[in-house]
Amino acid sequence: MGRIVVTEFVSLDGVMEDPGGSEHSKHGAWTFKFNRGEEGNKFKVDEVNNAEVQLLGRVTYEGFAQAWPQRSGDPFSEKFNSMPKYVVSGTLKKADWNNSTILKGDVVDEVSKLKQKVHGDILVSGSATLVQTLIANDLVDQLNLMVFPVILGSGKRLFGETIPPKTLQLAESKTVGDGVAIMIYKPADKK
Repeated sequence: MGRIVVTEFVSLDGVMEDPGGSEHSKHGAWTFKFNRGEEGNKFKVDEVNNAEVQLLGRVTYEGFAQAWPQRSGDPFSEKFNSMPKYVVSGTLKKADWNNSTILKGDVVDEVSKLKQKVHGDILVSGSATLVQTLIANDLVDQLNLMVFPVILGSGKRLFGETIPPKTLQLAESKTVGDGVAIMIYKPADKK
């Protein structure tokens, strides 16, 4: 059975919107003001290398599908572009990025089936609405947060008001680069 590993860039006040600037939001590209350092960069590369597939929401998928196919020549880009990708969407008509499949229907059912099918890590990046649904339905096995030392004050938050209380256990933490905290959480009942 696969494990769902959610990985997110977040500000101290929980904003996860537009860390790379592709959405052209008010605070877009806020992560670029910080150096993650060699250890932080290695963490992100290892995350992708350890994953069997990517699971994405439509908005994140469309952004990634526009940016990543033009990148090549390094092991990270090669893996990112070649690995199987599943996009959860009720509106997307086609998914042209290499090895992409659209999951339609009930999100919880479709993702549960995917977990049964995959024998490794299912990496979820960005995808706020999808992540909130996965957390609310206890489908996340690990939550990797890269917390940047900035308060943005506004923007889409990682944890929405509709998520019921969830107890997590801190499995690992470290600080890298310019004070960026990497925190790995697991559901308390899935130790």
